Amino acid sequence: QVQLVESGGGSVQPGGSLRLSCAASGNILSINRMGWYRQAPGNQRELVVDITSGHTTNYADSVKGRFTISRDNSKNTVALQMNRLKPEDTAVYYCYAQVKTFSASYAWMQYWGEGTQVTVSS
Repeated sequence: QVQLVESGGGSVQPGGSLRLSCAASGNILSINRMGWYRQAPGNQRELVVDITSGHTTNYADSVKGRFTISRDNSKNTVALQMNRLKPEDTAVYYCYAQVKTFSASYAWMQYWGEGTQVTVSS
């Protein structure tokens, strides 16, 4: 019903930058929150940042001042600009969206992308 397609990611040296993008498509009536989680090996998935349709943001303390989320409501897209990357940012990054679909407009459902690898290493 709803697909989230991520792009970006890759490998970079400490201090470098990367940009992730995510586009939602399908049977979408409305999107509330969109954002990014990440999961490093052996760790639980954790929130990196999310953003409401009104552009209110919620950043994890570990990325404040380094990462910036942006959103285009008209295109159902969200992007994450990651600057001053650190080795501890290495993880698989997952895009997510809280969506109401035309076929299930009574509830917000959470959808996930397949994930994209970010590796920060010298």
